[in-house]
Amino acid sequence: MSSSAKPIVYIISAPSGSGKSTLVNELLTKVSDLEFSISYTTRAPRGSEKNGRQYYFVSRPEFEKMIRDGEFLEHAEFDSNYYGTARRFLHEAQQNGRDLLLDIDVQGAAQIQQKLPDATGVFILPPDRKTLEERLRKRSEDSEEVILRRLVRASREIENYDRYNYILVNDQLEDSIRALRAIVRGERLVRAGRPLSVEETKTLAFADRFRLANVRDRLNSILDSFRPPGDSGGG
Repeated sequence: MSSSAKPIVYIISAPSGSGKSTLVNELLTKVSDLEFSISYTTRAPRGSEKNGRQYYFVSRPEFEKMIRDGEFLEHAEFDSNYYGTARRFLHEAQQNGRDLLLDIDVQGAAQIQQKLPDATGVFILPPDRKTLEERLRKRSEDSEEVILRRLVRASREIENYDRYNYILVNDQLEDSIRALRAIVRGERLVRAGRPLSVEETKTLAFADRFRLANVRDRLNSILDSFRPPGDSGGG
């Protein structure tokens, strides 16, 4: 990609505990010319988190000044903390001739999709609610209250699945990494506007299997697992 070309923006969203961070980290090691946008947040660092690696940790007044100065592509508040994507990452990706990967929640994704309608959205889902709960408990970094709150939030977030171009059910990690890599490459191939090799055509066909229109049948059982008993979901 030349430095004058418009970068492809990939939005990756998922309920907390779906394995998104692992997938994103693996993707970045396996796909070239892909820059990762590190979010800004007002929450305190956890465990071994370092400023500028997992997040840019800033004070609330500093974050609010950035909002006033129009420095964010998107920002949202969750659990009394701000999270946001700085506009500068998009400019830097274009200058470096690379595409941009954003790891953001559905609230932030909606803002990005409004500003950048060409962005490619990938929504990562757990196989079902029970699996998500097990993964959240296995992490053992959250209190019971926080785990329950994350499950409630996940139920709300997954209702936004149809805003995304691709849906990836993260059941087997290796399969999910392969699928995510194919999605990124497939979008590049589509936008390159040139004849494709046999291998490239296969990559595109594989990526297409995860397009929203092609996974709706599998989604029904996942969505049902998050609904309260007796709620048919109406859709």
